[in-house]
Amino acid sequence: MVCSRLTHLAAGLALLWTCLAQPAWAQSDTEVDLALVVAVDISFSMDTDEQALQREGFAQAFRSSQVHDAIRSGMIGKIAVTYMEWAGSPDQKVIVPWTVLDNPESLMAFADRISSTPLRRAQRTSISSAIDYSVGLLESSGMQATRQVIDVSGDGPNNQGRGVSQARDEALAKGITINGLPIMLRKPGYLDIPELDVYYKDCVIGGQGAFTVPVRERDQFIEAIKTKILLEIANLMPEQPPLIKRIQSAPPTNCLAGEMQWRDRWSN
Repeated sequence: MVCSRLTHLAAGLALLWTCLAQPAWAQSDTEVDLALVVAVDISFSMDTDEQALQREGFAQAFRSSQVHDAIRSGMIGKIAVTYMEWAGSPDQKVIVPWTVLDNPESLMAFADRISSTPLRRAQRTSISSAIDYSVGLLESSGMQATRQVIDVSGDGPNNQGRGVSQARDEALAKGITINGLPIMLRKPGYLDIPELDVYYKDCVIGGQGAFTVPVRERDQFIEAIKTKILLEIANLMPEQPPLIKRIQSAPPTNCLAGEMQWRDRWSN
């Protein structure tokens, strides 16, 4: 009887030692340094060349050795990412579902799935719905993430769905950070606004360490995306600005500018 008890005690101590000898993060396959939603604008204001550049930029980012190194440098050494595309209020589609990236093979496979999916375009621009959908993706991911980030890229203001600042504020209240990639390749015109980067700064992004990386030239597109993904993974911020310097008397940003443009279009 005594020997049996000692045997069970020894087995229990051995199991306890095994658990203690492992890093705390190694006890769960769902623990990651970062859960990242890449939310990409595919509205008709984005032409097919711009969409292709955008796709290639994200694919190249996840193939980059710098991104690989940044993931390995995290406390846990892995991240979870999903890639989704959005346009109007009813139009959000996951292109690559939640994937844990922790080695070159997983990163290359993720990049290949981004670049191999056929391009599509859709009507309207609802950044608010993209944010709401992204929050839902984070909440249903099953991941235990140290940080949760939504990466929103787009070339115009919100013009459908609820107010973008309301969606942003509710996401921030959940501890989520929203970063922005305002795409400013064309001069402001039909359903565009000037200073889209300022609009993103004042109406879209927020949370701890939030930032934007504006794209103003076509040949900057791919590099800007790679820089943004690297900063998000490494939990860093770009040098500031590059936002356009505004005079102190400039009016505050109208976060309903896109909705007003759309209303005016149909009232004329």
